[in-house]
Amino acid sequence: MKYNRVLTIAGSDSGGGAGIQADIKTISACGCYAASAITAITVQNTLGVTGVHPVPVEIIEQQIAAVIEDIGVDAIKIGMLHSSQVIECICRQLDRFQIKNVVIDPVMVSTSGHRLIEESAITSLISDLLPRARVITPNIPEAEILLDGVKLECQSALPDAAKMLAEKTNTSVLLKAGHLTEEKLVDIFYDAEEGKIYELPSVRINTKNTHGTGCTMSSALASMLAKGMELSVAAAAAKNYINEAIIAGADYEIGHGFGPVKHFYKYW
Repeated sequence: MKYNRVLTIAGSDSGGGAGIQADIKTISACGCYAASAITAITVQNTLGVTGVHPVPVEIIEQQIAAVIEDIGVDAIKIGMLHSSQVIECICRQLDRFQIKNVVIDPVMVSTSGHRLIEESAITSLISDLLPRARVITPNIPEAEILLDGVKLECQSALPDAAKMLAEKTNTSVLLKAGHLTEEKLVDIFYDAEEGKIYELPSVRINTKNTHGTGCTMSSALASMLAKGMELSVAAAAAKNYINEAIIAGADYEIGHGFGPVKHFYKYW
C-alpha cells in the first residue's frame, strides 16, 4: 500500500491556524500523507504576526531534498516565501526534481495585514517561481499585485483577471473571491491546460474564523492533485472542502482575533 504524498513548503504559524500547521491538518484531513519544509518561523496568533525568523536557505533546500529523495512526493504546495534568495532556492529544487503537481499560494500579506514578503522578492516570485507551478491560488489583493495594480472591485472582473494572470505566469489560476462584498461568492478557476473557465460558487458565511483559509484551500488542491484528480475536478473538490471547513468552524470561539477553520470537520 502507498500513501498519496504532499510536501508543503511554507512558514510555521505558532497559533496553528495558518501556514505549515494548517497545511498538515488539511493534507491529513484530505486523506494524504503530509511532509514539510519550513521556510520561516512566525510569532503569530489569532491577532496577527508580530515577528518572523527566517530559516537559512541551505536548511530549506536540505529539507526539500531529504523529503523527496527518501519519501517522494505526488504534489507540492508552496506558501510563504519571504525573500528572493528563498524563491531562487525553491526554483532550483523544482527544476532538480521535476514535480508536476505544484500548487503555489502567493502569500504576500497576512489576514491581519502584516506584510510577509520583501518587496524585492515579488519580481522574482512573478518571473521565476509562478511559471513553475501547475496552479496558483491568489486572493484578490494578491492578484492585484501580480497584475501590476489592476483593481478588481466586482465579481464580473474576475474571469478576465484569472485569464490575464494565467497568460502572465503560464499556469492555471484559482482566483478567490472572498475579499469582495457580495453575499454570493464565485471563485474563478481558469484551467490553462484546457483553456476553460470554471465558476466555483458559495454563499458568504458570517464568521470571523477565516484565518488560514488561503493555506487551507491551496493544500486541499494539492492533496486532490496528489490523489490523481483532473485539474477542474480537484479545484471543485478543494473549494468544497474549504467551504465546509469554514461552515463547521464558524461558531467556535478561540483566541481574540481571526480564528481558524475546522480542518477535521469530517471526523469530529
